[in-house]
Amino acid sequence: MSGRLPGQRVAPPRIAFDPEELPDGLLIADEHGRVVVFNRAAVRVTGLAAETVLGRPLDEALPLEDLEGRRWWQLTDPYGGLDIRTRQPERNLLLPGPGGREVLVSARYVRDVGCGPVRRVVVALRGTEARRRTERSHAELIATVAHELRSPLTSVKGFTATLLQKWERFTEDQKKLMLETVDADANRVTRLIAELLDISRIDSGRLEVRRQPVRLDGAVQRHVDGLVAAGVAAERFSIRIEEPLPLLWADADKMDQVLGNLLENAVRHGEGTVTIEVEPAKSVETSGRVREGTAVTVSDQGPGIPEESIPRVFTRFWRGSKRGGTGLGLYIVKGIVEAHGGSIRVDRGPEGGASFRFILPPGIPEVLA
Repeated sequence: MSGRLPGQRVAPPRIAFDPEELPDGLLIADEHGRVVVFNRAAVRVTGLAAETVLGRPLDEALPLEDLEGRRWWQLTDPYGGLDIRTRQPERNLLLPGPGGREVLVSARYVRDVGCGPVRRVVVALRGTEARRRTERSHAELIATVAHELRSPLTSVKGFTATLLQKWERFTEDQKKLMLETVDADANRVTRLIAELLDISRIDSGRLEVRRQPVRLDGAVQRHVDGLVAAGVAAERFSIRIEEPLPLLWADADKMDQVLGNLLENAVRHGEGTVTIEVEPAKSVETSGRVREGTAVTVSDQGPGIPEESIPRVFTRFWRGSKRGGTGLGLYIVKGIVEAHGGSIRVDRGPEGGASFRFILPPGIPEVLA
């Protein structure tokens, strides 16, 4: 029987804290402004040796400057500034010296009482590598989009301007050909914009899945028929369906995106026969219950994907060859499959080419389960 009185609060257990265990840099200055803690991560982030920092005044030990060259600790005056301040939001600052090492700095002012004197200044230090990678990724995305948009928009502008100025000079067949080209390029722009929206939703975790009963075997046949109608030889495709397939609840439009992307990828980058297999697959739910899911495998007989490239296949801008494309398709495919609670992987196919296999859980709504 517990000896705690009703309503009595239990103090949380005290945990021994070692600054060296932190993944980010940590600096702590005492009430006199002298550095008393400077962990290994702080040494790595700043490039400063611990022995040159510990015991020195904060402004001398870590002489940070803002991007305009102003001394940061003199500017913020943590010990003598406003006594209502409790923290300093994260921002980019520079350490003087060759190259001006850039660090992300945030600080907290610890006081014993509300507006009392500062007893400790706790400074968190992080490197800018992750932010730089994100910025480079965004810049690369913008450059890729600009490049991909330029060609179809130039075509659309050129043909429409020509038709408007010289309509009477062209035959009906010439007009039809120009308008068909404009229509195809407009569709290309629309697809690119849709890809960008999908990437934005995947990155922010806001990709919506509107589930309904879906037959993937019928969707596969529809995509193959579309590719054959577009000029791909029917002999290039082999469809294998293992019946009976379990009931699958998924977003039909997004499944079309996944299948279309994988099939076009196999046709464009692969060789020989493209084999599409749809079969039941065991799916283990988070509750531990095992249900029949659906697995789809798309494989070709081309050169395949080099072993060292396999970990990068589903990342942004990965291209299996230099033959065009934004390099965003497989990234979107993975995002859609995972939004359905499924998984996808790529291996070498049984006949040497690439083999993409994704498995989807039943996804049956709880009200029907």
